[in-house]
Amino acid sequence: MRSGIIAKKLGMSRVFTDAGDHVPVTVLQVEGCQVVAHRTQEKNGYTALQLGIGKAKVKNVSKAERGRFAVAHVEPKLRLAEFRVAEDKMIPVGAEITADHFAVGQYVDVTGVTIGKGFAGGMKRWNFGGLRATHGVSISHRSIGSTGGRQDPGKTWKQKKMAGHMGTDKVTTQNLRVVQTDAERGLIMVEGAVPGHAGGWIAVRDAVKKPLPKEAPLPGKFRVHAEAGGAPAEAPKGD
Repeated sequence: MRSGIIAKKLGMSRVFTDAGDHVPVTVLQVEGCQVVAHRTQEKNGYTALQLGIGKAKVKNVSKAERGRFAVAHVEPKLRLAEFRVAEDKMIPVGAEITADHFAVGQYVDVTGVTIGKGFAGGMKRWNFGGLRATHGVSISHRSIGSTGGRQDPGKTWKQKKMAGHMGTDKVTTQNLRVVQTDAERGLIMVEGAVPGHAGGWIAVRDAVKKPLPKEAPLPGKFRVHAEAGGAPAEAPKGD
């Protein structure tokens, strides 16, 4: 089990194949995604990597957090996330994961927060059919109808689908194919739509329902900076 990454959604575009067909893609940017800390079996009871991305203003970071980033030789990060990994797939603290961490053609699972729609009715929120257009129905064409029986059960059950706040839900879209990667510009293009608005943070990990291709690097593609423990500017990538 390899580590995932944190990326920023830039928007949608399209890529043309050699046959002339166009493939709709979502462009994700991976810039400054570094390993901030390790979670080990001995200390935490599980193995994971904590990643950070984006530059946070120092005045908005607590003193304890600034000290933690200083120990890792990493600038304060705007967004943090943990990814469970196997013990032999750990990446050094301070290493920056690059866009070619994922192989072209492999499938990934993408997690983001959907766009908020505010207060929505039952037809928009749950795809209800609404009431009839004629035969005595007036004004209430888009209402959801009855929400509970009068005798049995005689109440409205919890979790009944009704009008309410729509969107801003954490959603995972599975099995999106990686169409292209650009390590120099830090871009990953995945086929199809990704939840969230442009500029939002997206978590990308290897698909759980698809096998990992042989071309995928192990434990991943990353760069180790000189200030992160005195390592060379470009560390060898795992195969």
